[in-house]
Amino acid sequence: MSKRIAVVTGGIGGLGTAICTALARAGRSVIATDLDGDAARIADFERNVDGLDVGFRALDVSDHAACAAFVTDVEREHGALDILVNGAGITRDVTLRKMDQRQWQQVIDVNLGGVFNMCQPAIEGMSARGFGRVVNISSVNGQTGQFGQANYSAAKAGMHGFTMAMAREGARKGVTVNSVSPGYCETALVMAMPQQVRDDIVSKVPVGRLGQPEEIARAVEFLTADEAGFITGANLPVNGGLFISF
Repeated sequence: MSKRIAVVTGGIGGLGTAICTALARAGRSVIATDLDGDAARIADFERNVDGLDVGFRALDVSDHAACAAFVTDVEREHGALDILVNGAGITRDVTLRKMDQRQWQQVIDVNLGGVFNMCQPAIEGMSARGFGRVVNISSVNGQTGQFGQANYSAAKAGMHGFTMAMAREGARKGVTVNSVSPGYCETALVMAMPQQVRDDIVSKVPVGRLGQPEEIARAVEFLTADEAGFITGANLPVNGGLFISF
C-alpha cells in the first residue's frame, strides 16, 4: 500500500514540527503548512525534518478559497489527502474589557475558521475513498477557560463541538474525527514566559512538569493510525493532569 498522505497545518511551530516528525517516522508522507513570512522559522523547520518525508507549503488557513485550492492540489498531485491535523493557531491575549473586535475575530478566523476551511474540502475526498483521519489540536484552555483568553478559549472550545459534529457525519464513510487538548508544553511560546509564570503553571500540574511536544505528537500519531478506526468524536487530553474530567 502506498504511503498515507498527511497534512499538518501550523506545521512549523514547536508542536507542529514534532507532529510532522512523528507522522513521517510512522510511514506517512507529510506536508506541513504555515504562513510563509518567516524565512528563519521555515529554515529551522527544514533542518529539523531533514531526511524525513516532510515538505512545506505556504498556506493561510483563514483564507477559505486558498484552503480549498490547496486540498485540490494535494489530491491531484498525491492521489489523496488521508490525514489532516489542524494545528494552526494564534493568540491575541487581552482581557475581555480591553479586547477589540479585531483581536477577537483574528483568533476565531484562524483557530476555528481554519478548521472549517480545511475540513470542508477535505471530507469530500476522504468520504469518497472510504478513509480519513482528522485530528484537531485544541487546548486545555478550551476546557477550563483562561484569564485574558476569551477569544482563544472560545475558539478551542468551539473546536470540540465541531469535532463531534463532523465525527457523526464521517463515521459511516470511514472518516474519524478527534481532538487532542494539550496542556502547557516546552515550546518557544511557553518558554518565553517569565520564569515565575512558568513556575506557577508547573506548580498546578499534577505530574510536576511541562509537557514535551513529542508527547502531543504521540497522541496524534495514535489517533491517525489505520488501526484507530473505532475512535471518533473523542477528545484526548494530554495535560499532565492539569484538567481531569470524564
